[in-house]
Amino acid sequence: MSEITPELASFIENVKQHQAVWGLQDETGEGWVVCDSSEYENTDVMPLWSSEESAKIHCSEEWENYQPVSITLVEFLDFWVSDLNDDGVLVGTDWLADQECFEIDPIELATSLVNVEEE
Repeated sequence: MSEITPELASFIENVKQHQAVWGLQDETGEGWVVCDSSEYENTDVMPLWSSEESAKIHCSEEWENYQPVSITLVEFLDFWVSDLNDDGVLVGTDWLADQECFEIDPIELATSLVNVEEE
């Protein structure tokens, strides 16, 4: 299991407080931002943020046609984690443009988050 870094601890604390994560969804409501991993070859990463404000900052340039969309913690744990895991997609927590960001397996993230659900 990955070590809980200060950045991941901050992400978890914010998610605990708001009971949601934020992704970027396209205009059609069908597609989500997914990008190449900076750590692993041939691996995709779905950036997720712990606040709408952090996600919104990234709605520019190649992602200008996307908007921040909230995913409740319950929905994320019940549906998203297994789908991301099945597709081999990692999660980038509180993604920052042009920087290497923390990437975590969705099951490991869920294990960290399940302890904060509805506390």
